[in-house]
Amino acid sequence: MLDSGLTPLDGGHSGETFLGTSGAEQVVVRIHGGRSAQRGPDAVDIDAAVLRLVRGLLPVPRVLEVRRPDPTADVPAILVTSFLPGTRLDLVLPGADDDLQRRIGASLGGVLTRLNRMPFLTTGPFIDADLSIGSFGPEASDLRTFAESLVPGSALERWPTDDLERLLTSADRAQDLLDPIDRHCLVHSDFNPKNLLVDPATGEVTGVLDWEFAHAGLPVTDLGNLLRHADSPVFVDAVIEATEIDAVPGDLIELAVAADLWALVELASRAGENPAADRANDLLLARLHDHPR
Repeated sequence: MLDSGLTPLDGGHSGETFLGTSGAEQVVVRIHGGRSAQRGPDAVDIDAAVLRLVRGLLPVPRVLEVRRPDPTADVPAILVTSFLPGTRLDLVLPGADDDLQRRIGASLGGVLTRLNRMPFLTTGPFIDADLSIGSFGPEASDLRTFAESLVPGSALERWPTDDLERLLTSADRAQDLLDPIDRHCLVHSDFNPKNLLVDPATGEVTGVLDWEFAHAGLPVTDLGNLLRHADSPVFVDAVIEATEIDAVPGDLIELAVAADLWALVELASRAGENPAADRANDLLLARLHDHPR
């Protein structure tokens, strides 16, 4: 049972995650309000099922309690998990020397390799506690269609016409690179430094957090997310050297960047909502102007 008093945890933009206590144990409480509530009443069961699936294979917290929502009483769903040790990677990496960057990169490569080796027969979102796979819908049939579907009414609609044309051309090019990949695996889908805990002394990954966007998808997606804002060649080389992604033809970084375009476009369509979306918008525009065709 939770004791009284919850303290908001830093790192995300949802405002739904808190630090609490249960007896003598620190716990993390995810209140499924706002954005998480929009995922439906089964979201809390899906999140718990994913954590149970990977527990023992990846450094994830233990599921301690699952409370489904009660719409009649206007009570949101709650997921209570154990508190993991470590420091967020976005706080460690900027000050890390080359040796620590290499150790962190090697540990992350091991995590990505294990994710890649959790296969699925198809791609799609998880729709229930059995992790049955649904469909992302016809608008997600390819990158160009996906990008075009996001433009009306979004921040992308304010882009100059030339930039939108560059985006669609880039989407076609990325889709051509990704089409030969015929494997699907577990994808965290938010595999970025604010959701990764590391031991700042050893560089070992101690936690992979926030699995709300997990799905069955391309084995290079999480790598693309991790490298999205990476600007250290030492770190990037260490990650690539330690990451084993089976049966994926082509250059690993090129494929990862192509796969990450799905997330970048979606984030850019929400520019103005939060810093992550704004940063994605700026990065996407910069890439399009660096490689316009």
